[in-house]
Amino acid sequence: MEKKFEDWSNLKKKLDSHQKSPSFEEREIWWCSIGINVGHEENGKSDLFSRPVLVVRKFNRHMFLGVPLTSKIKEHHKFYHKINFKDKEQSVMISQIIVWESKRLTRMKGKLSAEQFGEVRNLLSEMILGKYPTPHF
Repeated sequence: MEKKFEDWSNLKKKLDSHQKSPSFEEREIWWCSIGINVGHEENGKSDLFSRPVLVVRKFNRHMFLGVPLTSKIKEHHKFYHKINFKDKEQSVMISQIIVWESKRLTRMKGKLSAEQFGEVRNLLSEMILGKYPTPHF
């Protein structure tokens, strides 16, 4: 399947021209235009190149650290953590954490429970600070 880099570039220009960013908080899950990316980086879907993203850390009203979600459940995979959000099982893609501009946020889906959010933050800390060994390829 051919990636639509030009379409994404055009949408990115529109997003960049927005004067206002939406108000958002940590623990919220938003539809976020994450775009068309390179290689194994996660891509967005639909004409908005979006997917659900969990806001892990709000740095200011413009920038946040977020983790994309997927409907694919990967049991016992260290970089996918299963959550239950609005009575649906989803996975938080721990290894796809990235800093985004809040202009990419299009619509809030809701807020993750404090308990599940704590689990995600702990897993992120373990991944970033090195509980898991570096893979050797």
